Amino acid sequence: MNLMEILLVTIGISLDVFAAVTCEGAQLAKIHKGKALQACGAAALLQSAALFLGHLGAALLNHFDKQDNLSLTARMAAAIIFLIMGARQLLKAWRRDTVVEHREEVHAVFGKSLHLFQFAAVYTMLAGAGLGLLESSLLHELLILACITVIVVICGLYTGYNYGYEKKTIAYAAGGILLLAGGVDVIVRSLAV
Repeated sequence: MNLMEILLVTIGISLDVFAAVTCEGAQLAKIHKGKALQACGAAALLQSAALFLGHLGAALLNHFDKQDNLSLTARMAAAIIFLIMGARQLLKAWRRDTVVEHREEVHAVFGKSLHLFQFAAVYTMLAGAGLGLLESSLLHELLILACITVIVVICGLYTGYNYGYEKKTIAYAAGGILLLAGGVDVIVRSLAV
């Protein structure tokens, strides 16, 4: 898997975090930069750990695969993971769940954000497994994911704070499309080999 494909998948899964943080940002009376940086660090650490664990699990499966080349089964499993995750995000965009916006203290909101980051980490672990099945570079994955996570947390907070939670639908749709594109790309490249 090349760098562009890793970027597509990591942005796709990070947009799930963006959508969650947008809802939290919509509830803030004021954004405190120190708390925002703590949220960025917590999200980047949790997402990176989840990606690492998923990649590690897939690497163990690949290790026991006796074939010289990456098997078609591993490629198709990775594609199915990306397609299901993309469909899940598109479904979330289509449902357009409403959020009751009300101002809260910053401590309460960031406590809920940690819970949302933990939930998003489950899907990041699955994406890490898909990337691991494709034997992509773990270092590239972790660096890209950590950087993108920090960016989406900051952007999500300010987007929610300034525009409300409605932009989460666009984030879910864009993330879903990117993940579907990653899944289709894996299928096309696998059939071309």
